[in-house]
Amino acid sequence: MNLIPVIMFPTLFLLVFLGVPVAFSLIITSVLFGYFILGDLIFLQLYGPILSTSSNFILAAIPLFVFMGTVLERTGIALRLFQALQLWVGRWPGGVAIATILMCAVFAAASGVVGAVEIVVGLMAIPAMQKYKYEGGLIAGTICAGGSLGTIIPPSIVVVVYASMAQLSIGQLFAATMLPGLLMVVFFVGYILVRAYLKPEDAPPVSIEESNIPLKQKLAITLKALLPPLVLIFAVLGSLLAGAASPTEAAAVGAVGALLLAAMFKELTLKTLKAALSVTVRVTAMIMLIVVGGTMFTSVFALAGGGQMIRDLVANAEFGQFGLILFLLGIVFIAGFVLDWISIVLICIPIFIPIIDTAGINQIWFAVMVMVVIQTSYLTPPMAPSIFYLRSIAPPSLTYKHMYRGVIPFVLIQLLVLLVVATIPGVATYLPTLLVGL
Repeated sequence: MNLIPVIMFPTLFLLVFLGVPVAFSLIITSVLFGYFILGDLIFLQLYGPILSTSSNFILAAIPLFVFMGTVLERTGIALRLFQALQLWVGRWPGGVAIATILMCAVFAAASGVVGAVEIVVGLMAIPAMQKYKYEGGLIAGTICAGGSLGTIIPPSIVVVVYASMAQLSIGQLFAATMLPGLLMVVFFVGYILVRAYLKPEDAPPVSIEESNIPLKQKLAITLKALLPPLVLIFAVLGSLLAGAASPTEAAAVGAVGALLLAAMFKELTLKTLKAALSVTVRVTAMIMLIVVGGTMFTSVFALAGGGQMIRDLVANAEFGQFGLILFLLGIVFIAGFVLDWISIVLICIPIFIPIIDTAGINQIWFAVMVMVVIQTSYLTPPMAPSIFYLRSIAPPSLTYKHMYRGVIPFVLIQLLVLLVVATIPGVATYLPTLLVGL
């Protein structure tokens, strides 16, 4: 038995735990084990992943989506939207927390960047919820869970990378994630309502004085705050789903639209534009370097016989279709404790695709379940990236104990959504089927 594919993953995890950045961990592991197989020729072999990444037209959408989200983040669009949502739901039980979840959903649909949603909304929502003396665990859980929506709500960059690796239609995959994403938002809001009703002291409503403004004024504030991002979202997703634009062209529509919105509100300054471009370059460079490293890792793993080894393991285990899905999703979930979402998609998906094709599993359905599992691992202690993002912006009064305790109910809700998608495949496959029929 060839031990190289068996040893590659422990080596990768060891480098990550030692603090080596994930991209460099992937590249070092690939070069080290590739050298054992091919010697000096490994450098020619690894040139292929660099070339394929740099020439992948679909991946060109990533910097444009990042730029769109960064422009919205740097302007006052996000703050106005949060304040408008509070006007309508603030008087509900847990109203500020519900406004936070809704804000995260809208901002996720306008940016597609995991982590950015949590930080931007968290900076506004933490002071607002602490002002009304919300329980610390609920504050932390709400922001972490809301931030995780950037994984599944289109135009998620996770979906862009997944579609590129699996050779799936981005439009169909975006459509497939819409209903599960909406279902998750509904479940999150439902949980907050029930908890606030049962324990009002955990999530007091906004005072009547603060929310009692004339309806005409409230509508004007809402229209100004909500209409621009919604127009932008519909322009991006509408052009993509209607087949009028490719993913990269739709992302370009979003980037230009974000600039026009910022200019319309007189918030497009040279300083804002420079900061947005700087963040875009840094985030894109990080993502692309991980994409190159992940593609290298998968290439060497396959070269060492890793793909065949996993296929033989699955065949010998005789899982059955349900057992196979559970096994593969379990691998994704465990990998999420150590690796970021990009690495998970790049390493696992090229290995999984031949297996699920052989088993006759619908690729779109499986992809949505993978998205939900990645989102769940993003939120699940002890290695939850969402908690580390929150810690970077949270005041000292919001402790790790609050964060770990607060995310658990939302993790269970995400598992409930996974169960719904697994038992009712139409939740994921219905909208893509309509899209094909257009």
